[in-house]
Amino acid sequence: MLKALVTDVDGTLTDRRRRINTAAVEAIRTLVDAGIEVVLASGNTVCFMDGLCRMIGTDGTIIGENGGVCRRGYKGSLHIAGDREICLEAFEVLHDHFAGQGIDLELLSAQYRFADVALARNIDPDEARAVLRDHHLPVRVLDTGFAVHIQAPGVSKETAMRKLAADMGLSLDDMIAVGDSENDIEMLRAAGVGVAVQNAPELTRSAADWVSESAYGDGFVEAVKKYYPDRFSR
Repeated sequence: MLKALVTDVDGTLTDRRRRINTAAVEAIRTLVDAGIEVVLASGNTVCFMDGLCRMIGTDGTIIGENGGVCRRGYKGSLHIAGDREICLEAFEVLHDHFAGQGIDLELLSAQYRFADVALARNIDPDEARAVLRDHHLPVRVLDTGFAVHIQAPGVSKETAMRKLAADMGLSLDDMIAVGDSENDIEMLRAAGVGVAVQNAPELTRSAADWVSESAYGDGFVEAVKKYYPDRFSR
């Protein structure tokens, strides 16, 4: 049996308007009550994830900042990966570049971030990648569909999932991962079972072992019922 579930939040547990899917919350609570480890994985900050975990009802095990931070349980030590200084340097380069086009970059929750830099989606991610390549900055640019993130190389939800699996005494084969975006691709490929919800782009769906028929939070519920049928058969 799959002993742990790692799930993205925005676009996976929500609807298209970012409202949490209440059936998805109920499904997570069913798994938690059955002793299944549930990890919420997002590009969001630790403080955001803590509030979300408490409202949904998990034990506080999280992956935040697209893998830049992770922690097992509310009382666990926060593990920070990557180099935020190089991300901030990349931000300054992009700030100067887009200012020349009259575009003001908007930082998102900068004071609460430990590992990456998040920007509002008012720039072309491909253009940002080209600019940073020209400046030989070793970072990657992620477009999650909700924000644009600047991240140190070698950091992803997969690397954080591997760290948490070791902390839990599990192998990746013991884990199912569910997601909808490009920042979920690595963890979908690495998990024992990778699931993409129907609203995921083709590149993400091609990385999954299975794609739900339903989109957004309804697709998450569909996946949970498929892979944990004994928990939802009553």
